[in-house]
Amino acid sequence: MSDTLKQIRKLCRLMVDANQGDHFHALGMVFTAVERGFATMELPYSEAIVGNPDTGVVHGGAITALLDTCCGFAANAALDELGLCPTLDLRIDYMGVAIPGRKIYAEARVYRSTRHVIFCRGKAYQDDPDKPVAFCVANFARLDPEVVKKLSAQIVPFLDAVEDPS
Repeated sequence: MSDTLKQIRKLCRLMVDANQGDHFHALGMVFTAVERGFATMELPYSEAIVGNPDTGVVHGGAITALLDTCCGFAANAALDELGLCPTLDLRIDYMGVAIPGRKIYAEARVYRSTRHVIFCRGKAYQDDPDKPVAFCVANFARLDPEVVKKLSAQIVPFLDAVEDPS
């Protein structure tokens, strides 16, 4: 495994674990895996993410955040260097409601990468990956190489303290 992929995995772990007050913690998102151009995550069920208290159905915004984050991690893992990829565009197609009380899984894959944009597809599902709750397509910006160098120089010292999640 390349050192860059190890650093990207550590960055994903840092982003999910570092700030106890961020949306990762508020939603309860869990980073599970990152490979080259691919990522998986989980969203445990909780009352805090319910959109309709009468039915217990998870709010669509929580699923959107899960898919955006998972696709973003996949986009980062498609880079040859450590960096971040801001979301340019995200489209979600909801296929049905998530069953209350059950965890939601997400997986995302890069299907094209150009000099300026990384293109991803993702899906959220519960028990069966072939019966998704939602699909998404997302586009992420590739930052200017000089910005990436400066960003990497600032991030790498923090990554040394992060346990390798692989």
